[in-house]
Amino acid sequence: MNENLFASFMTPSLMGIPIAMFIIMFPTLLFPSPNRLINNRTITIQQWLIKLILKQMMLIHSVKGRTWSLMLITLILFIGTTNLLGLLPHSFTPTTQLSMNLGMAIPLWAGAVLLGFRHKTKMSLAHFLPQGTPLMLIPMLVIIETISLFIQPMALAVRLTANITAGHLLMHLIGGATSVLFSISTPAALTTFIILLLLTMLEFAVALIQAYVFTLLVSLYLHDNT
Repeated sequence: MNENLFASFMTPSLMGIPIAMFIIMFPTLLFPSPNRLINNRTITIQQWLIKLILKQMMLIHSVKGRTWSLMLITLILFIGTTNLLGLLPHSFTPTTQLSMNLGMAIPLWAGAVLLGFRHKTKMSLAHFLPQGTPLMLIPMLVIIETISLFIQPMALAVRLTANITAGHLLMHLIGGATSVLFSISTPAALTTFIILLLLTMLEFAVALIQAYVFTLLVSLYLHDNT
């Protein structure tokens, strides 16, 4: 219990060299490119899931929006895989780092917004001033809408970071309490162990849900600007 609570969120290093980049690149090995006429079951299931997710996300998009399909499916696979791998013991979860999540959110949000200003200039500017706004409220509403626009990537990154970090902290705390209670009270330890198992199952669901939510919000921003 004396272990640093936030030790698992520190960027790992080997001989003083950060290895976070290798951890970020590792999920790409789990999705090999098919090079056979008949694929094995694993690749077949992966391709079926990818097509299913892509079909659901692209239903609302126009032709211009569908050009982002490769980007969106790569995003959801990367976030979902890194979240799941982060649940393994003694592993590092890149999505617990706010800097990395901002690095994903800001370019995607900026690309969608710039695309809207380029192809739908009038509609994009109209979002800053709702129709029928009283003349006295125009400056205030423009400021509020501008702030709400620029806060979107921050909300994306903070939502993902907070949910993944909170789950890891809860698992760490309950796991530490379980190990201590085994030497004090076996029934209490078994109860906390069952809670830990249920929380772990919940975290598996949260890992996938957060990947879907992040990608869905980026997809909605893109839909509003194409």
